[in-house]
Amino acid sequence: MKNKKNLLASPFIIWSIAFIVLPLCMVFYYGLTDKTGAFTLDNIISIATAEHSKALWLSLLLSFISTVICLLLGYPLASILAKLGKNKNSLIVFIFILPMWMNFLLRTLAWQTLLEKTGVINSVLQFLHLPTLNIINTAYAIVLGMVYNFLPFMVLPLYNSLTKIDPNVINAARDLGANGLQTFIRITLPLSIPGIISGITMVFVPALTTFVISSLLGGSKILLIGNVIEQQFTQASNWNLGSGLSIVLMLFIIINMVVTSLFDKDGEGAVL
Repeated sequence: MKNKKNLLASPFIIWSIAFIVLPLCMVFYYGLTDKTGAFTLDNIISIATAEHSKALWLSLLLSFISTVICLLLGYPLASILAKLGKNKNSLIVFIFILPMWMNFLLRTLAWQTLLEKTGVINSVLQFLHLPTLNIINTAYAIVLGMVYNFLPFMVLPLYNSLTKIDPNVINAARDLGANGLQTFIRITLPLSIPGIISGITMVFVPALTTFVISSLLGGSKILLIGNVIEQQFTQASNWNLGSGLSIVLMLFIIINMVVTSLFDKDGEGAVL
């Protein structure tokens, strides 16, 4: 039986080695060597340069803002879905995640069309003789794109965590005289922390590493660390520097995952 299980797991093991382990090994090899193959830490230390550090801190800032907005929008929505009956919330959850079936690039391109100076939104505003929006190629457009694309990744873990809370616990708090705010602060919020941490991780990590959203909605005026790394691979053909910067980015992702594991040891916030 054990041999059969190992045989069934072999395709996944082969897949993991080919598309996870080997690429990571290549990133570390190029990141810790120069073009001659000699060991060096210059590629990693280059994150301290003015251009790269600015891109990194801007990425961290926009990712943090996007994550906070997703949390503020996602928690009430997840609470409403959790309180609905299974027949009702199943349809709403389906409608909510339906846009995720569309290609990520197409969704972002749609927002580019909407936010352009002569786009759909400004055309409607002009027709109504209202002031037009001029947020394309700005940080606001990037945050908007991040929130739109990553909001479902916040809602689903929160929804999963809130549905696991026993209603009898909330009813008991009400019977003991706790009002709605006290019940939320002392019961609902602490019990939903695994979902909050999981949602923060699932939003913050892709927001930090994205380069498509910033390229399409931020134009060439705003460069995030993802754009810098992408340019090193595609335009400058400097795989060593691109890999070194990627290693630095991995450190932030690892820290985020460690924090998640500390607050959600049982995986209660995971999306099932």
